[in-house]
Amino acid sequence: MIPVLTIDGPSGAGKGTVAKAVAVALGWHLLDSGALYRLTALAGIDRQYDLNDAELMGECAASLAVQFLVRDDALVIYLDGLDVTQRVRSEEAGMGASTVGALPSVRAALLERQRTFRRAPGLVADGRDMGTVVFPDAQIKVFLTASPEARALRRQKQLIQMGESVSLPRLLEDIRVRDLRDSERAASPLKAADDAIMLDSTQMSIEQVVAAVLGAVETRS
Repeated sequence: MIPVLTIDGPSGAGKGTVAKAVAVALGWHLLDSGALYRLTALAGIDRQYDLNDAELMGECAASLAVQFLVRDDALVIYLDGLDVTQRVRSEEAGMGASTVGALPSVRAALLERQRTFRRAPGLVADGRDMGTVVFPDAQIKVFLTASPEARALRRQKQLIQMGESVSLPRLLEDIRVRDLRDSERAASPLKAADDAIMLDSTQMSIEQVVAAVLGAVETRS
């Protein structure tokens, strides 16, 4: 069976950065599941859909015209033929993803698409329900978290690098709202798998988290 390592956790915990570094170190494929939900939200916004409309957004998710390309070791994302690499990381996309991610129709539409990323020699998948719903048979599951304050500060730094200016109190409130929505939704709520390795990155550097995850891979291999 093709091995899978899942990294789940709340927004801003560092999942994406850690997953990419681990995938590179292992030579495995990478699935950024959050990008699919963000892309669904952006497609809905561009089409002026109500993001809470289950039927419309389910159809939107099922018909996404998306391309993931790697250029100079960087991931480039296209939606409907347009480069949305920067836009997909915006606060607009993040909040929209949390909204559409609560819709069972959207999650069902994206489920099989995510599973097609499982290819030899292995897959590193990051998201919110990778280890509980999408790849419940994954050999290694990690649940990565951090305090809301630490995640808000990281997000602020990321947005500043992207040329956006957002206040720290607003980001902290957005994170708390998103955490509540993600953990209380009926469809695939954010939670750690029973057999997940718990990692709190509040006081850890990215390098330390990556080392811990790679250590778990070596131990369980």
